[in-house]
Amino acid sequence: MTNSQHVRNILTLGLPLIGSHLAHFAITLTDSLMLGWYDVEMLAAQVIAMSLFFTLFIMGEGFSFALMPMVAEAEEAGEQGQARRLTRMAIWASLMFGLVVLPALIWSGTLLRLTGQQNELAGNAQDYLRIAGWSIFPALLTMVMRSFLSALERTQIVLWVTLAAVGLNVVVNYALIYGHWGFPEMGIRGAAVATLLVNVASFALLALYAVIATPEHELFVRFWRPDWEAFWRLFRLGWPIGISLLAEVGLFAAASMMMGWLGALPLAAHGIALQIASISFMVHLGLSNAATVRAGRAMGRKSVADLRRGGRIVVLMSLFIAGLSLIVFLAVPETLMGLFLSPDEPQRDAVIALGVGLLAAAGLFQVSDAAQVMTIGLLRGVQDSKVPMILAAISYWCIGMPVSYVFGFVLGWGGVGIWVGLALGLAVAAILLSLRFWGPVLRRIEAEQG
Repeated sequence: MTNSQHVRNILTLGLPLIGSHLAHFAITLTDSLMLGWYDVEMLAAQVIAMSLFFTLFIMGEGFSFALMPMVAEAEEAGEQGQARRLTRMAIWASLMFGLVVLPALIWSGTLLRLTGQQNELAGNAQDYLRIAGWSIFPALLTMVMRSFLSALERTQIVLWVTLAAVGLNVVVNYALIYGHWGFPEMGIRGAAVATLLVNVASFALLALYAVIATPEHELFVRFWRPDWEAFWRLFRLGWPIGISLLAEVGLFAAASMMMGWLGALPLAAHGIALQIASISFMVHLGLSNAATVRAGRAMGRKSVADLRRGGRIVVLMSLFIAGLSLIVFLAVPETLMGLFLSPDEPQRDAVIALGVGLLAAAGLFQVSDAAQVMTIGLLRGVQDSKVPMILAAISYWCIGMPVSYVFGFVLGWGGVGIWVGLALGLAVAAILLSLRFWGPVLRRIEAEQG
C-alpha cells in the first residue's frame, strides 16, 4: 500500500472519528460553558464531579477500546462470528463494571471530602453525580457500539449521532439550568439531567443502527447467553487498557484535586484550560482510534509493511496538529479563556489571568501528548496492552504526579507547577511507549509472520 493510500484510508476513517470525539467532548464543553455563565461556583463543582466520573468511566472504557482491534482483525480475516461474540461480551463487561463503580458516584461527597475538597464544593458535586452518575451505563454501552461500528469502518453514523447528542444537550441544558420554557431552574442538577438523557439517547440510536445496518452480526440475538471464552479473551486485553487509561486520566483528575486545594478560582481556571487543551487532544484521539483499526486490519492481512508505514504516517499527522495547537495556545490565551465566562462575572479577570499561565504550560505537552496517544493506539491495534500499562503507570504516577506536587506546592509555583508536572509525565510516556512499539513489538510481529 502506497503512502497516499495510507493517508486516504486514515483520513477516511479518522476524520469522522475526530468529528465524533470533538462532538462528544462538546457535550461536556457546553455543560462547562453554560454553567460558567450561570455561576462560577457551580462550574467548579462540575469540574470536580466530572473528574471523578471520567476517572471511573475511562477505566471501564478499556473493554470497548479492546473490542476495536479485535473486531477489526476478525472482520479482515472474514470471521464475523468472532466479531459478534466479542461485541456481546464487551456489553456484558461494561454493564458489570458500571454496577461496581456506581456506589462511588452516588455517594461521591464523602469521597471528595477525603481528598481535601471544601464541604460546599463536594456537596454540589455530589448533587450533580447523584443524577449524572447513572449515565455510566449508557455511556459505556455507547462506547461499545462506537468501537464496534468503527472497527467495521462505519464511522459516519458515529459522527452524526454524536452531533445530534450535542444539540440535545444544549437544548436540555438551556431549559433546566436556567429554567426556561416553563421548566424549573435546576442549576447544576439540570446539567446532570441533560447528561443522563443525552447518553441514553446516544446508545439507543447507535444500537438501533447496528441492528438495522449489520443484520448479519445479530448482535442482540440470545444476548443473555454467556460466552465465557470470548469474555475472557476480551477481558485479558481490556483490563490492562483500562488501567492504562485510569493512570492517564487519573493523573489529570488528581491534578484537579490539587487545584481544588488552591481554591475555587484556580480550579475554575484549571477546568477551562483543561477543556481548551482537550479540544486538541480529541483530534489526536480520533487519529489514534483510526490507527488502532488500521493496525488491526493490517494484522488481519498479516502485512507488517502496512503496519509500519501506516504507523509512521499517522504519527506525523498527529505531530503536525500538535504544532498548530501550540501556536494557538500561545497566541490568543485570553480570548480562549474568556469564551467560558460571562462578561458580567465579577471574578472574570482573575480567572482569565490564572488560565493564561495554564495554557502556556499546556502548550508544553502538545507534542508529547500527541506522540503518546498515537503510539498507544498502534499498540492496541496489535493487541499489546500489559507492558504499555506498566510504562504508563510509571510515567504518570512515579514521575508526573510527584513532580506536579513538588513544583506546585513545595516550590510554590501553584497551578502552573502542577501543569508542568503533567507535561513531564506525558513526555516520559511518549518516549517509553514509542521505544516499545518501534522496537521489540514490531520485531516480534515480523518474526511471527516470517
